[in-house]
Amino acid sequence: MASEEGHRPHYYGGQAVIEGVMMRGREAWAVAVRRPSGQIYLERHPVRDAASRHRLLRVPFVRGTFALVDALKIGAKALTISANESVEEEEQLTGKEMGSSLLVALVLFIGVFIILPNFGLAFLSDRLGDGTLYHFTEGVLRIVLFLGYLGAISLLSDIRRVFAYHGAEHQTIAAYEHGEPLQPDRVAAYPTLHVRCGTNFLIMLMLLAVVVYSVAGAIVPVPDGGVVVTTTYHVLLRILLLPVIAGIAYEGLRLGAGRSNPLVRAVMKPGLWLQKVTTKPSEPAMREVAIRAFQAVLPAEEHAEVPAPTDEGELASPLVWGPDEAAGDVVYTLSPIVDPPTPGGGEPAAHDEPRGGT
Repeated sequence: MASEEGHRPHYYGGQAVIEGVMMRGREAWAVAVRRPSGQIYLERHPVRDAASRHRLLRVPFVRGTFALVDALKIGAKALTISANESVEEEEQLTGKEMGSSLLVALVLFIGVFIILPNFGLAFLSDRLGDGTLYHFTEGVLRIVLFLGYLGAISLLSDIRRVFAYHGAEHQTIAAYEHGEPLQPDRVAAYPTLHVRCGTNFLIMLMLLAVVVYSVAGAIVPVPDGGVVVTTTYHVLLRILLLPVIAGIAYEGLRLGAGRSNPLVRAVMKPGLWLQKVTTKPSEPAMREVAIRAFQAVLPAEEHAEVPAPTDEGELASPLVWGPDEAAGDVVYTLSPIVDPPTPGGGEPAAHDEPRGGT
């Protein structure tokens, strides 16, 4: 979608959550969730743009690390909201229970994708050495573990629904960028793959890790001390250099945004291939949820550029507002028109009272 002359266009992004979609705009992010009753629960919050206040956070490569941390923070909050709104009230988790679940997930991620490969390869250090061959083998092993993990969870029906919402998120953003009316049948014509997907970011991280860790390993060799010392060295090296790799991967993802040339297409190919696993064809009801989340982060002046739906009745699910902390910052428009609650409040726009637990 065209932006004002002389201004860089804003590239919208998002994330699939449980029975819903989180969308992030320039000044706000919103999460829409399909409740068991069929209603769409909608919650909106302002984007805390620390980068606009701190010049250091806008420096290339540094901004990648900040963007990763910020995205993880918003993503975790959106996931918490969706986990509670997608189930009946008696099944909702407390904040402490959700926090414990996320902590366990983080520990398992570090254990499986960082500690386990390096612990196993430490026994082969005599054959692999501590140079490029070691880091290449470890990087390939991590990618194989990651692909195996994705393949395994994609067999679960609940995860396949999350992947379908992921597809709906991409289709909605692509439809907007091509000037289409935001309605489920028109959005359905667009692919579920997108060059700015976080999946691209992950696969770029893994591929870049091989190069960065090889260089770092050559500069700071492995100290003597056996399996424990070797494993500890490699684990610490990977954790400490993650911000460096994140910064490089972020710049690569920005390079692909809005550009189409052979080099960029080649760099983006692995991520697009992987999205064939992490996205699935979406249902009309899923696309409606994605559209509601996207509309909630689209300022009124940009919403006015979107062609009017040919059949507004397709966005017919009852809409229930939760907290709307962004309402006082920017004027947003949802179509068909739905009045948001008082800024910072939780009063519904229509049809139902918001439930507790978020």
